[in-house]
Formats: sequence, C-alpha cells, structure tokens
Amino acid sequence: MPIPARILERVETFGRNLESYLSADYKETQLRREFLDPLFEALGWDVANQAGYAEAYKDVVHEDTLKISGVAATAPDYSFRIGGTRKFFVEAKKPSVRIKDDPAPAAQLRRYSYTAGLLLGIVTDFHEFAIYDTRRRARENDKASTSRIFYCTFEQYPEKWDEIAAIFSREAVLRGSFDKHALSNKGKRGTSEFDDDFLADMEHWRDLLARNLALSNTLTQRDLNFAVQRILA
Repeated sequence: MPIPARILERVETFGRNLESYLSADYKETQLRREFLDPLFEALGWDVANQAGYAEAYKDVVHEDTLKISGVAATAPDYSFRIGGTRKFFVEAKKPSVRIKDDPAPAAQLRRYSYTAGLLLGIVTDFHEFAIYDTRRRARENDKASTSRIFYCTFEQYPEKWDEIAAIFSREAVLRGSFDKHALSNKGKRGTSEFDDDFLADMEHWRDLLARNLALSNTLTQRDLNFAVQRILA
C-alpha cells in the first residue's frame, strides 16, 4: 500500500513548519484535526463517521470512556473499532512532547489498553509514531521503550507506510493481519503475560508484607519468611 499523496503533503507541511509545530503553543486539538485525522483516514478509517453509523457501530470513537477499577474516568483519544468491538487505542500528544524518551504517554496508553484487553496500541504526535505491545501491565519505573515494538519519525512515513498499513489499516484489521501480527510472538516467552504479572505482584506483596511484619514484630528471618508464606498461602 503506497503512501497516499495527501499524507506526503502532510509530511512536507509538517517539515516545512516544524519549529511552529514543536512549539508548546501548538495544541493537541490542532494536531488531531490537521494531521492525525487525515493519517488514519488514509488508513481507511471513517474518523468523522461520514457513513452516519449509529454510535455503537462507529469506526472511531473520540475520547472513549474506559472504566478502570470500576470508575469511568479515563478516555483514550481515539478508539478504533470493527462492528462496535474495540481493536486498538491511539494516545495523541502535541508535538512538543518527546514520545521517544518520555515514559508518561506510553504508560498511559498501556494502562488503557491493558485494562481493555487490547493487544497493540499507538502513541503519536505525528512528529513521532510508536507502537506498543499492550499485553503487559505498565509499571511505575517502566521506560518509554518498554514494550515498544516499532518507532519512526514523520520523515520516515514514506518508507514505513507499508509496515504501518499492514497492521493498522482498516482492511488489515478486517483481514486478520492485526491480530496475527500481535500474536505472532505469543508463547515464545515461556510464560503468559498474566502469569508474569501475577508473579511480579506476588513478589511485591511479599516484600511489603515482610517489611510491615518486621516493623511490628521481633522475628527471626526464618520466622518472618514462614509468617509471610502462611499469610499469602
């Protein structure tokens, strides 16, 4: 799938006015309308619901409400769907944000996507474009590169377009290429993502419990280990 002329034009415009777009004064809302909406429309998504579908069946939901811990408080910038079923989220940032190095946008996307049970997600400000494997829970000290499986800048869109479209175009999702790509490395890690997260949580709880018991009791190390094991058993 060759990169469409309108996206080449957007790339040229972005490069020509790069200093202005990287300014903190250039807002995320402007970015979405001028660059991200056209980008995903070029990938075949009906971003503005031109087809007039009912709310439940729109291709794209903007600021989709997502419940975390039972509270409907978070809203991914874009939720891409097929037949009303969420397939992936996109977290948009203004271009002054350093997506490659700032862990916050990646953590935000990964939390949303993990909670929704989605496989892949995107963080982009058009200036940068990053794809994440979102099957693993985001943790406090994760780097921006943690679980990142693809990264490029806007100058690379012409050469990387086929790769992006092969996963995230609407046609690719309908043909199953999105799921196939997301699951292609599944099972090669030895344990499932859920098992890894559960074991990590258990170690965290064990450490916290041991610290609390040690503060309030005079126990030998052996007795402390035994007490922790009994409580967690």
